[in-house]
Amino acid sequence: MQKEIDEETDVESDVESGAAIFALQDAVRHSLDAHVPAGANVAVALSGGRDSVVLLDALAAVAPARGNKVTAIHVHHGLSANADAWAQACVERCAELRIACEVRRVEVAPQPRASLEALARHARYHALAESAQRSGTAVVALAHHRNDQAETLLLQLLRGSGPHGLAAMPAWRQDAAGIAWWRPLLGMPRARIDAYARARQLRWSNDESNDDTRHARNAVRHSVMPALQRIAPQADATLARAAAHQADAARLLDELAEQDGRDACDGTTLLCYALDALAPHRARNLLRWFLRGHGLPAPSTARLAAMLNQLRGARGDAVIRLAHAGVEIGVHQGRIMLHAAPPACFDMRWHGEPELALPHGTLAFGHAEGSGIDLAQVAGDVRIRSRAGGERFQVASDRPRRALKSILRDAGIPPWERRGLPLVFCGDALAAVAGLGIDAALRAGPGRPGLTIAWHPRPV
Repeated sequence: MQKEIDEETDVESDVESGAAIFALQDAVRHSLDAHVPAGANVAVALSGGRDSVVLLDALAAVAPARGNKVTAIHVHHGLSANADAWAQACVERCAELRIACEVRRVEVAPQPRASLEALARHARYHALAESAQRSGTAVVALAHHRNDQAETLLLQLLRGSGPHGLAAMPAWRQDAAGIAWWRPLLGMPRARIDAYARARQLRWSNDESNDDTRHARNAVRHSVMPALQRIAPQADATLARAAAHQADAARLLDELAEQDGRDACDGTTLLCYALDALAPHRARNLLRWFLRGHGLPAPSTARLAAMLNQLRGARGDAVIRLAHAGVEIGVHQGRIMLHAAPPACFDMRWHGEPELALPHGTLAFGHAEGSGIDLAQVAGDVRIRSRAGGERFQVASDRPRRALKSILRDAGIPPWERRGLPLVFCGDALAAVAGLGIDAALRAGPGRPGLTIAWHPRPV
């Protein structure tokens, strides 16, 4: 009798295990069909934890049928004494599945007023993106699930985020470099992932930092979510659904901003008058959309208000320098533009090298007949300097020598570019201005050997 009961229990357990495996693999298969082109390479971001090990296992089972090659990338942060063991476990698990595994080592240096957790996350995504680009991988698969989505929504609420932040994590997003970030488990509860891991008898590593409630996400996971689930057992599903509603709202706001900026935004710049013509809430939405289009985070409420106060009504070349997320926002000819901060003053000697690295770009030198600086003028000391003021320049032999400041302004060069343009001096004479040309008095004539100059500013 006991034997029959034991056999019955074993059968039920086998059925439950089979159901858990089928349910998760089927969900991954449907997400694969919905998002990933057949034949595209997919790299799993493999931390070695339970979630990423489950995702790797499921993808290894379902992806080959549609011609998707699966690889893995493990980012070694070096922040734990167990980091080497985690990397080795990932390599071994991939070897069992006959999947290539790349281990990327990164350094995460503490910075003032910066969360180590955030710094590690930034380093991790940067390493994943670099590895994907180098290997020609189109898709990076991330193992975030429904409980992660609920936690992200709560964290964004605590930051006072708007709809784009409250939309939390998308199931699929393609970045400016063309890499797609895919989350096939996003609709899956943690319990189903646990069941799959048990059914497949998978082994994974436990990161001890996940229990450190000094990190905001861990505090939400271990304290806030259990309290919410005592009130509402399906809190994770409800919060994930709320995030989906916010994603719809965010898309509507983007469509409204696109309409408001249709005649004012050329994809790179935005006319100031577009902000003037809108009600304050729509002007705020348009500016957020414009900044987001350049890959920049939304400013705080107070910072956004200060930006709008200066940008609305700005005319011509209004002197505006708004620092935000590592770039500056300025106005030129009535258009809002993003640019790098002008470099500090520089003064460097040229020793004949083909390229000279400057703080904000590269100056390339070449030789040509009948163009560039007359080589006879280059025999002495050649220096590359930033503007100091008072320089004079002759654009053409039939035009007068004028103040360089006036020439650059009349040429329509934005103020921040004027401040950083490299000037080439031969002795005390200003011979060339990068991006503008060669002084007429020092230009190589027909048949004369000349030194050419090409300016390659570092992109924003």
